[in-house]
Amino acid sequence: MKLFKLGLAILLLPACAALTRTSWHVAQTVVASAMQNGRALGVAFATGYGLWLLVFATLPRPTRTYVLGHELTHAIWAWLMGARVGGLRVGKHGGQVRTSKTNWAITLAPYFFPFYAMLFLALFFVAHVIWGLDRYFWVLFFLVGLGWSFHVTFTFVMLLTVSQPDVQSQGKVFSAVVIYAMNLVTMLVTTAALAQSVRFGAVGHWLLRDLITTYGWTIAQFRWLWEAATR
Repeated sequence: MKLFKLGLAILLLPACAALTRTSWHVAQTVVASAMQNGRALGVAFATGYGLWLLVFATLPRPTRTYVLGHELTHAIWAWLMGARVGGLRVGKHGGQVRTSKTNWAITLAPYFFPFYAMLFLALFFVAHVIWGLDRYFWVLFFLVGLGWSFHVTFTFVMLLTVSQPDVQSQGKVFSAVVIYAMNLVTMLVTTAALAQSVRFGAVGHWLLRDLITTYGWTIAQFRWLWEAATR
């Protein structure tokens, strides 16, 4: 199975390139729109993101909070896929949650799903439906920035400094490709949901274009190599 996942990871490399191109285009569009139409929401997001970087670099790290989010992400994704969940245990040096089944998505979800950013988003949406918080969307962008920064910093540190059984079980190459690609997918979906200058249809169009371009280029290179080798 790991050999199959290695081959799949290699096949997904052009998709990672396409997602990178699309993400860059989306980022340019969002920044350009913010420059023209006011920067308040962008500043709120950047402030939240930067504030967490400062906290992460200067204060004791809330590892137990990260572990809680990590295990709850396993549990949520398992529940969404029809598994039974129980036995949640959280400690400073690790945690555990029992699920009746598992797969690559359940196993790797904590590394690409920003739990606290999504929690802030869900809570704000509920509060907005109840009280109407149009004037406080900057708070949402601040919290989402804070949550994304929390996710990125802890994910990098944990992957680079601690041996992760989740990653080992799926294979390092496959895990790296999936984590990278799914982080970009999650970011694109979140951006399309929050940014007025980018819509899901446009993101889908750009991604399809970039997928065709990257896979077309890859196939052309393999064809050239094959022709060069058989001359």
